[in-house]
Amino acid sequence: MEETINFIKNSIGDFVPEVGIILGSGLGELADEYCDKAISYNDIPNFIKSTVVGHKGRLVFAEISGKKVVMMQGRNHFYEGHSMQEITYPVKVMKKLGVKTLILTNAAGGVNESFSAGDLMIITDHINFMGTNPLIGKNDETLGERFPDMTEVYKNSLIELAENCADDLSIDIQKGVYLANSGPSYETPAEILMARTLGADAVGMSTVPEAIVANYCGMNVLGISCISNAASSAGGKTLSHEEVIEATTRAKEKFKKLVVKIVGNL
Repeated sequence: MEETINFIKNSIGDFVPEVGIILGSGLGELADEYCDKAISYNDIPNFIKSTVVGHKGRLVFAEISGKKVVMMQGRNHFYEGHSMQEITYPVKVMKKLGVKTLILTNAAGGVNESFSAGDLMIITDHINFMGTNPLIGKNDETLGERFPDMTEVYKNSLIELAENCADDLSIDIQKGVYLANSGPSYETPAEILMARTLGADAVGMSTVPEAIVANYCGMNVLGISCISNAASSAGGKTLSHEEVIEATTRAKEKFKKLVVKIVGNL
């Protein structure tokens, strides 16, 4: 960690980010528009390379709406073969750099039958269905306590702020519970039905490990999902990563406006 932090600080000088944003599939354009300094994951000691299409794999530093921000332009996933500790390492780095508020974004499959492709959903809670936990292993007391409380992972005050910002921008917004599976295969119709029965509104393959670690580190967390496809549990409809990118491309303008507005009001 010390090696990583020293390398980044030597690259960015006295820039101290207060807001962190992790940009999901197809949502990386925000970092292209706001970029004062970018560092490839390949160059950062102890970072792992992002391999998924739609993820550039850069740590981007910028000022957005008067706030100093660090953005992950692409994340690493459990399904790529990395450990939970490896994929959540950047969250701990953000904490050490000074980040107090973390905005997590993703592309997610629709489970709630009232959702449509291209909808934005504020995450109110999550279900960890990935079969493991990023906090397993020796605890680092400098980051957080052994048994962190998970009552309010996604801060109610930030959920309310995001809703108000969406109203100001005349953006229709959904709210719901995000269920994380390990992936990389998409869910079967029976699994979608199970997720709906458990109370999930959207499903995906990321975000939850990062949210757990950010909460553990004492950061305030806001989650936003871009719904990539309408809910289905009947079968007969195929899904593809191209469809996910297409849906986020359609939604990216309202997504960018919303995030910039939220950051400005933090």
